[in-house]
Amino acid sequence: MVRDTQDGKPMYTLCYQPMLKRWAELMTRGAIKYGRNNWQLASGEEELERFKDSALRHIYQWLEGDTSEDHAAAVFFNMSGAEYVHAKINDKK
Repeated sequence: MVRDTQDGKPMYTLCYQPMLKRWAELMTRGAIKYGRNNWQLASGEEELERFKDSALRHIYQWLEGDTSEDHAAAVFFNMSGAEYVHAKINDKK
C-alpha cells in the first residue's frame, strides 16, 4: 500500500484525549441547553469580548482549584469561541 507522507500534518494523537472528551461533553451539555451550534451565532466585537472575559474568569477559577464545574473545558470552549468570532470579524474586513 502506498500512502502520502505524514510530514507537516497535525498529530492529533499527541493531544490529551480525556481533555478533548471533557470539552466535547461540555459542548454536548451546551447543545442540549441552548441548541446545537448556538455558539456559532456569535459574530461581533461584543461576543468576542464576552468569550475572552469568560475564558479569563475560568482560567482564574481553575488556577484557584475551584471544582464547582469543569473550568478547564470552559476555557477550551471560550478560547475556541473567541477564535471563531475573531475569524468571522476578520473575514468581514
